Amino acid sequence: MKKSYIAIGIIIIIVLAIIFTPNYLDKGDKKVKYKIVESSEIPEKIKEILPKYLTEERAIGCKLNEEIYVLVTRGEKKTGGYAVEVDRIVKEKKAKDDYNLIVYAKFKDPDPNDIVTQGFTYPFAIVKTNLEKMPESISLEVEYEE
Repeated sequence: MKKSYIAIGIIIIIVLAIIFTPNYLDKGDKKVKYKIVESSEIPEKIKEILPKYLTEERAIGCKLNEEIYVLVTRGEKKTGGYAVEVDRIVKEKKAKDDYNLIVYAKFKDPDPNDIVTQGFTYPFAIVKTNLEKMPESISLEVEYEE
């Protein structure tokens, strides 16, 4: 009889641990789904505002027709061969309905032996997210690829 109480107690503890552990460990960080926007698919409104941000290294959000886009820019480069790739976007819960975004991007520089375009370039990437609301802030985390 005593063994069955112990077994039931252990089962209850395991069930409670399964229910509450994910909530305790989850700090509200969620990956955001997104689709890369090809240059031919960039909406006209984004094409209009993009030149304002191309000279800076940053990630910005843009809401257009109830869709939220994220733009990652690298700034001005003296030659071609530089690239930007959005690796992942993480939604970091701030308050009940508020959140921040962390955009993880990979920057690739040309190899010194590469033949590249001689002239200023402004590498960027644009993605369309599945977000319904604009974030409070967006930060950019960069990893350089070799």
